[in-house]
Amino acid sequence: MGIRVVPKEQMADQVGDKTVGEWITIDQDRINTFADCTEDHQFIHIDEEKAAQTPFGGTIAHGFLTLSMLVKMTEGEGIVPENIVMGINYGFDKVRFLAPVRAGKRVRAHRELVSVDQKDDNRFLLKHAVTVEIEGEETPALVAEWLGMMVCG
Repeated sequence: MGIRVVPKEQMADQVGDKTVGEWITIDQDRINTFADCTEDHQFIHIDEEKAAQTPFGGTIAHGFLTLSMLVKMTEGEGIVPENIVMGINYGFDKVRFLAPVRAGKRVRAHRELVSVDQKDDNRFLLKHAVTVEIEGEETPALVAEWLGMMVCG
């Protein structure tokens, strides 16, 4: 689908728009790099031998790693107002980690635009319902309500 640019006065009409991102592999190297960056070296993330003895059966990604990958999982998809200058991550109203992402699994984001709040002539606060699917599993890795501020020129 890609990025769709719409006239500012039509942004509210886009509520309900859905996108699905590309698959991304969460491999052990990515998990280790994230552990080093955040200094979260809990064994369930980095020690493959010890993690194999847990109910997870191996290492798992940090929940915050999966959450941080939303930007990559949704890049190049969605709706923006005409004359957009930038989009700003505005935070989350809700985040729930429902299932672990095991090392080597692929994930992708499903996103639905649930609200558009026009703050002024040049700013739109968008709320997306996001679900991160784990390939081959019923329970998603996470669900979230993600806020983004779109600023137009």
